[in-house]
Amino acid sequence: MSESEVPETFLDSVSHMVDRAMAYLELPEGARAALKTCDSVIQVSFPIRFRDRIEVFSGWRAVHSSHRMPSKGGLRFSATMDQEHAEALAALMTYKCAIVDIPFGGSKGGLRIDPQKYDEWEMERITRRFAHELIQRDYISPAQNVPAPDVGTSQREMAWIMETYRERHPEDLDHAASVTGKPVELGGIVGRLEATGRGVQYALQAFFREGSAAREAGFKGGLGDQRIIIQGFGNVGYYAARFLQHDDHAKIVGVIKSDGGVYSEDGIDVEALHDYVRRSGTMEGFAGVEFVRDGNRIMERDCDILIPAALEGAIHRDNADRIQARLIAEAANGPCTWEADLALRTRGVTILPDVYVNAGGVVVSYFEWVRNLSHMRFGRLERRYDQSQGQHIVTAIEMMTNSSIPEWIRDAVVRGAEEIDLVRSGLEDTMREAFREMHEVREVESNGEVLDYRTAAYLIALRKIIRARSDLKLI
Repeated sequence: MSESEVPETFLDSVSHMVDRAMAYLELPEGARAALKTCDSVIQVSFPIRFRDRIEVFSGWRAVHSSHRMPSKGGLRFSATMDQEHAEALAALMTYKCAIVDIPFGGSKGGLRIDPQKYDEWEMERITRRFAHELIQRDYISPAQNVPAPDVGTSQREMAWIMETYRERHPEDLDHAASVTGKPVELGGIVGRLEATGRGVQYALQAFFREGSAAREAGFKGGLGDQRIIIQGFGNVGYYAARFLQHDDHAKIVGVIKSDGGVYSEDGIDVEALHDYVRRSGTMEGFAGVEFVRDGNRIMERDCDILIPAALEGAIHRDNADRIQARLIAEAANGPCTWEADLALRTRGVTILPDVYVNAGGVVVSYFEWVRNLSHMRFGRLERRYDQSQGQHIVTAIEMMTNSSIPEWIRDAVVRGAEEIDLVRSGLEDTMREAFREMHEVREVESNGEVLDYRTAAYLIALRKIIRARSDLKLI
């Protein structure tokens, strides 16, 4: 299929983006189809009896690749969920895990439902029944397939699913590893809730740390000098905006939700906006900003960095030419359609792809899964030992210099790492190394042309997957 053809679906967009990377590989006949085809897809339908009615619900779980086990990926509760969404998202998970060196295959699934139409009691019944249907078909287990939160789900749903798995498999001591993204008190890990947003921050830090990357994209100054618009103010968008503003001192000039958006050239106080939305349920009426009912029009405003952090297809053929950002950091899955990607690249817009930028969630999910299997929180064995060693170093320096070390330096040296410190350190290292690898592949594979980051990311992923599959080898 030529690049000028228009894809019909989200799955088409993913497929064409993979094809672009495959053009750089020598593959045996049939290998391309084998790499792109889902290993298995299941659809389940089940009735739920409520007080005054019976409703039938349909859900899906797709396993794109089981070249590494378990397969990993979220569960989405959405009125638009269908099999093609499950397959496209599962494929992205396969490539995402490979890019950041997480030893999982790719899976994804969800339920066709509008969660806003049901109360908590009803949602628990629906979620547990959906989990039951997947568990009895071996589509949820610590060793085979591990879900996590996605759009429309949260720690609450993961807790219900884990409890359902434990009830069906009381003999499995590793039941806590059957899902990730759980509440901390039920075996979750600190830092998981913020992980995808934190990963977006680390991805942008890595980009600006590599001076040649930022210069090539036309940037002057560092991350803190940039004006940023964020589309999506849920878990991912909020944490990304919060960290970029608080830690990196970047200016957040636009924030978009499903019911509108706000814009201010002077910058927006992210925490104040978040508190206002939490109290009122809307951005409308927030002081000191311009409110726009059609929030997605704000994506077309002047900015340096655009972070789409909501659903797929936010940037498409009808608005791609009006995007003014120099850099797009894809915090959502598939926010740029295939045609939009072509248009943006032609204009010289730099795109950091979803399979890299939003990988923070699965990275910390991996940490949570390992923690559950080990039955021990990170840092428990070494924290006090590290504190003792730090105290010895401080004491030795003070004895040798015959002077006291300032208290703030003493505290930094003596302090042992908490679990959250180790989680953030591991996530930052992962995102930095993945960017370094993408940047190197772009240089090696350029051959006189500028290879885009998405193609570089898919090349990395495909090569790692091929090496892990004995039935698919490079010629």
